[in-house]
Amino acid sequence: MNRPVELPLAVTAITALNDLFHRQHQLSRQAPDVPLAERRERLQRLARLWREHEAALADVVQQDFGIRGERLTRVADGFMIDGLLADLRRNLARWSRPRRVRTPLYLQPGRAHVQRQPLGVVGIVGPWNYPLQLTLGPTAAALAAGNRVLLKPSEFTPRTSALLAELVARHFAPEELAVVQGGVELAVAFSELPFDHLFFTGSTAVGRQVAEAAARNLTPVTLELGGKSPCIVDASCTDLDDAALKIAVGKLLNAGQTCIAPDYLLLPRGRESMFADAYQRAVTRLYPEIVGNPDYAAIVNARQHARLLGLLEEARQLGARIDDVGPPALGEPASEPEQRQMRPLLVFDLPPQAGLLQHEIFGPILPVRSYDRLDEVIAYINARSRPLSLYWFGTDRSARDRMLRETVSGGVTVNDTLMHIAHDGLPFGGIGESGQGAYHGETGFVRFSHEKAVFVQSRWSGGKLLYPPYGARFDRMMALIRRLM
Repeated sequence: MNRPVELPLAVTAITALNDLFHRQHQLSRQAPDVPLAERRERLQRLARLWREHEAALADVVQQDFGIRGERLTRVADGFMIDGLLADLRRNLARWSRPRRVRTPLYLQPGRAHVQRQPLGVVGIVGPWNYPLQLTLGPTAAALAAGNRVLLKPSEFTPRTSALLAELVARHFAPEELAVVQGGVELAVAFSELPFDHLFFTGSTAVGRQVAEAAARNLTPVTLELGGKSPCIVDASCTDLDDAALKIAVGKLLNAGQTCIAPDYLLLPRGRESMFADAYQRAVTRLYPEIVGNPDYAAIVNARQHARLLGLLEEARQLGARIDDVGPPALGEPASEPEQRQMRPLLVFDLPPQAGLLQHEIFGPILPVRSYDRLDEVIAYINARSRPLSLYWFGTDRSARDRMLRETVSGGVTVNDTLMHIAHDGLPFGGIGESGQGAYHGETGFVRFSHEKAVFVQSRWSGGKLLYPPYGARFDRMMALIRRLM
């Protein structure tokens, strides 16, 4: 008796992925228009999925990280998801309407408008650091725009990915929205599918690979990457305690595992000790203890933790000063996740070649560089890849406006950190090595839509006057048109 051939798990997963994609693609071509009522109903189902299972999802995030409390997930993921869903529900009808466009006098009485249509099938690749916000957020925008969606969450948060797949299957038909799970082989196969749009959040290195794979199909991409986001304390900053508190909030949320976290600090020379003291007071206020504190996440896995320890060891060997600015230790780590709760650190006197100044940190380590003049700050930032975010603290509007004018970054928050991502009306995205394209709000809706140009000719059109054969009449008409332009 012949036994059935057992295929490797990766092969069967890729086969299932291909089947899902082709089904969604076929239906998107058979019915390219998705009525507003159907889009609303899909958003309602996504909101119900989130509302009814938020606690269970936060629990599996906690399991994947080892330590990451429910309240932390509620503020880091849930707050953004709630805001994005509310914004889409509030504005969906207005954003979906055809937009009238002024018609030049020489084309009147014709009329023109822009019609927003679904792209078709959107692929979304999510990261591990915010495994709910950065998967469900772009999914909501893509569904609102009328697309079908294939979602590939991170394999580094497997319990979260598994529960997302289960819940999505309960609330959506696979031809509307489906979750696929797998490791590198599946991710590669996913990126190689001829999506109508591919949305990726993750590292710059992997983003390059995704863009290369998508280019072979001429698939447009949105890349939400990372990089080294500078934080500048201007000489005009008078309240160092307030600045240090806000910098600590931005740096230590999710233990620094945030793409828009302040990656390094530029500080006026001579204020190093004052800032270190203020930062330590801020850290102690936010996190009275580190070990076992559910508000202070563990580094996601041993590999990431070892990478951070390696960067610190290199800094020590290069002569840097490393200051532990965490609260007094109340106990030793007793569990493996507690060992991954890395204490907040400031690093001074780093040479330029140090890895902490060359690579995105993604941990609770803040390098500090001293400067003498604003020119130095601008030159230092502009000599490097354009950052995803930039933070500026001070009261000198002239210095602030110069910083905004003479540097380029994905987004900016002035006198705080992270807040630009929380504003529903602001586009969120990077530039250059920190990303390509943006979403959130109407920008996200347009990102997942095709804006089709439509011109409706009038029966009274004068266009025939420009038909050949050309002669004196044509010359007179061209002269008139030029005067009307």
